[in-house]
Amino acid sequence: MTESIPAGPEESTRDSAAPEPTHNSNVPLASIALVLGMLLSVLDQTVVAIALPDITADIGGAESFSWVVTAYVLASTATGTFYGRISDRYGRREVFIAAVVLFTVASLLCGMAQSMPQLIATRVLQGIGAGALFVIPTVALSELYPQHLRGKVQGLTGAVFALASVGGPLVGGAITDGSGWRWIFYINVPIGILAIALSAYALRLPRAGATDRVDYTGAVLVVAAVVSLLLVTEWGGREYDWGSVQIIALAVACVALFAAFVQWEKRAANPLLPMRLFANPSLRLILPATAVLGMLLYGSVVFMPTFLQTAYDWSATRAGLALTPYFIPFIIVSAIAGGRAGKSGRFKPYLLAGAVVLIGAFVLLATIDPDRGYWYAAGAMVVLGAGFGLLMQNLVVVSQNAAAPPDLAATTAANLSIRGLGMAVGVALFGNLLAREVGEGPAAPAVTAEAIPDVFIWGVPLAVLLLVLLALVPRADAGPARDTSDTGPEPSTA
Repeated sequence: MTESIPAGPEESTRDSAAPEPTHNSNVPLASIALVLGMLLSVLDQTVVAIALPDITADIGGAESFSWVVTAYVLASTATGTFYGRISDRYGRREVFIAAVVLFTVASLLCGMAQSMPQLIATRVLQGIGAGALFVIPTVALSELYPQHLRGKVQGLTGAVFALASVGGPLVGGAITDGSGWRWIFYINVPIGILAIALSAYALRLPRAGATDRVDYTGAVLVVAAVVSLLLVTEWGGREYDWGSVQIIALAVACVALFAAFVQWEKRAANPLLPMRLFANPSLRLILPATAVLGMLLYGSVVFMPTFLQTAYDWSATRAGLALTPYFIPFIIVSAIAGGRAGKSGRFKPYLLAGAVVLIGAFVLLATIDPDRGYWYAAGAMVVLGAGFGLLMQNLVVVSQNAAAPPDLAATTAANLSIRGLGMAVGVALFGNLLAREVGEGPAAPAVTAEAIPDVFIWGVPLAVLLLVLLALVPRADAGPARDTSDTGPEPSTA
């Protein structure tokens, strides 16, 4: 018996899955353009971290250097959901090209920055562009390929994400050592120009809702709510005490803004996040599970290079290379699991297996130690990469398959934005835990190396929560996935 996501009440009278794509795109070239956009977006989440010491030595601002990373994550996470609806209104290609142009120009300005405030401001612009560069490709690739290939295609995008996430520190270290920190931004310019040219020539997709008005009020409310939440996690316990007026006010504002957003979306003519999505019992579980997955993803990946550098006294470049045991299993498992799940139509077994593997991975990470040697840590990273490979893009596909065609972009954008929000919260949460472990003031490398495994143990209850959420996804009978070009829409599957 296979397991599936049942359609929501509003989907009983209409197709629950997208029909075969109708477009005249040059699929190979369009796919390359979209993947280049993904690479730009994800690389710039992590590539800067390695270069921060060189940046502060050159332009100063050491007291606010963390905002070089945070400003980008804030902007890209807060705008991600908005781009799904904007692309419905104005077209995937047009919005994607505009976002790449903004990202490329902002990258050039980042490389030219002469002070820390200038760099932070241009990173905000870069993040606003980056908000579209993973959301729109994920939606567009689902429209370029037939539904029975979604699992395989999204598995490959998961591989891109893994390669860019883990390769970021390696690329950043190599460029910084070889050409200087400014080139980690300048290198984006030719890549961005190539993505613009290819998408302008090759990408042709029909507009999903050309006459619909864009929900700007909803966009403002969700951006403000997300910014408030991320400021709480970024500042709480660091800049201000958790019980301070500033943190309490931000927390209250966050709750109020999210409540206002929900109320507005219920009555908006063309909501940014249609509340009918939550009528589907599976999406009510998949979306919070995606947030937990994001917390685990960046809560582990961001701190592994730090452990390797402090535990073994390695350079940034060598530490980046040492992450290979993580991203190779991620790439392989993501591609294989996505293809097989898409072919069989049974996604839930892969999701449950991924959550179980992650529990084991964080147990292993909690026991890594400089005295055990690198190969023990490498083994833990292999298990971690396999767990994320089973989960990450399969969750995206399950949410896409549960959505009606008009809601595909909104569902995908919500999934990716919630994952991005979880990633940002995970970094802040694990960072706060690490700061508590090492104490105040500069920490010796040995102290940091000993503290990081104690932080990783907190990933175990989060992984258990993820398993519980996925186990509660409803079951229903469904046949294996089939080619819908002849038989009509296929059932949405989990």
